[in-house]
Amino acid sequence: MQLIRKGKVKDVYDEGKSLLFKFSNRISVFDKIIPNEVPEKGASLCRTSTFWFKMVEDRLGFPTHFIDMPERDQMRVKKYQVLTRKPTPEDSNYLIPLEFVTRYYVAGSLFDRLKSGEIKFQDLGFSEFPSYGDKLSHPFFETTTKFERFDRPVTASEACEISGLTPSDLEKIRNEIYKIDEEINSTVYSRGLIHADGKKEFALDEERNPVLVDTFGTADEDRFWDKEKYKAGTQEEFSKEMVRQYYRSIGYHKALYDARKKGIKEPDIPPLPEDMVRSVTALYVGLYEKITGMKW
Repeated sequence: MQLIRKGKVKDVYDEGKSLLFKFSNRISVFDKIIPNEVPEKGASLCRTSTFWFKMVEDRLGFPTHFIDMPERDQMRVKKYQVLTRKPTPEDSNYLIPLEFVTRYYVAGSLFDRLKSGEIKFQDLGFSEFPSYGDKLSHPFFETTTKFERFDRPVTASEACEISGLTPSDLEKIRNEIYKIDEEINSTVYSRGLIHADGKKEFALDEERNPVLVDTFGTADEDRFWDKEKYKAGTQEEFSKEMVRQYYRSIGYHKALYDARKKGIKEPDIPPLPEDMVRSVTALYVGLYEKITGMKW
């Protein structure tokens, strides 16, 4: 096997006709890899995403790149081209250089963008400024860049220009995401969770049909809340957001983004305290059990 990519979370090996994902215990926030690792995180991502891939294939008949899970922290997948040039609508069999984000509640960066005025609350169907955790009247779907240094939201027209998708391709992917999320939402709701938002990635096959790839439905890509506590008016969150909030609380997030705005050297991200590491491990293991209904 040849190591072809060492990512923030997983290492990707070329097996010839397939790829092998080896999930690490690395954890990253704000495009920074934290210096210490989180035990069991890689296995949690791999096992949780495997659960979702099988569900999507079995219940919806939707194509994915999943082949098998040879180890608890390894996933074998179909291989698609990563084009080194801008794709065109004539290309096929390639990884779409976009990430697709769908939000169902006011949370995370969407709330930040509402507060900054980048997004108007009226455009989300609200008559007044919403509170954190409010449910959206309709899903908020957006695309972001994938291979730029920092992910950024793009318009539908720019998304098509970057990716080689046609407007109808983009609409098809959006509608498929809604169907997939309906299954996710109903599955986790029955197990005491609310699915607030999530990110997905796709490739196009030889006939330019969308294929679900990478990982999804985990604490890294998606946001889940405790259902009963949400009904009581609070959001107990099961996602990597707890790590982001830690770095906000110690002032690192502000220092980092101030440096990025000024174009100066970014501060190194400090390690997580050991008690936080234990809490994050418990989060990933616990979320696997909550989502799948299976014991770790």
